[in-house]
Amino acid sequence: MMKELDSVVLQCDLQEHSLNCGDVGTVVLVHKNRGYEVEFATLEGETLVIASLSKNEVRPIAPREIAHVRLVANL
Repeated sequence: MMKELDSVVLQCDLQEHSLNCGDVGTVVLVHKNRGYEVEFATLEGETLVIASLSKNEVRPIAPREIAHVRLVANL
């Protein structure tokens, strides 16, 4: 189970938020048995979106994974 402040990986595209599968976010709130509030931010710390996501939409970061940088559409 993921907990608050864990880094997580998005498992699907969220076009309404300009997020792509593989984007990395931070769990800011855990909903009992219902999912998570996850913050997605730029590398400079600007919050882009806080999204309510189900357990199937995010996963923990795995060993030996590396982040990839991309530009984000204006929100």
